[in-house]
Amino acid sequence: MPMLIDLSTSDITTLAVDAIVNAANSSLLGGAGVDGAIHRAAGPELLDYCRNLNGCATGGAKLSPGFNLPCRWVIHTVGPIWTGGTANEAEHLRRCYLSIIALANEVQAQTIAIPAISTGAYHYPKDLACKVAVETVANSTTEFPTRTIFCCFDPPTLALYQALLDQCG
Repeated sequence: MPMLIDLSTSDITTLAVDAIVNAANSSLLGGAGVDGAIHRAAGPELLDYCRNLNGCATGGAKLSPGFNLPCRWVIHTVGPIWTGGTANEAEHLRRCYLSIIALANEVQAQTIAIPAISTGAYHYPKDLACKVAVETVANSTTEFPTRTIFCCFDPPTLALYQALLDQCG
């Protein structure tokens, strides 16, 4: 059964899904943007838990409970910092999505919400990042998740995802 893909401009920390994805830094100890928002909403237990995860490499993903969030799990992933496209950024970003999907499948998370990874402080061009995200998720053949919500920070990002999904048919 093909995965259902939806779009939302909702605050990712408010979504009642099985798992949300945190676009984290390699320490997993909180930061700016969506990372900081998730840590604040989850409460101090998330930081305590993440201290024991020993960080995460670019392209990888690690799992934590959702604590005070309305989701069961947080999947933390570390996207690449954009350096012009010559440092395998697209492959690193693709590995983020593959790692996310693998963890979601492992815990049988039926619904996940994913922000536009690396497009904030890491400066990955949104059009290129959205293309990697949609292609990787749309081509997933795992049993779980069965529904992915791309959580868009603003209307222009939503429009990029929508155009890519329209091309997929």
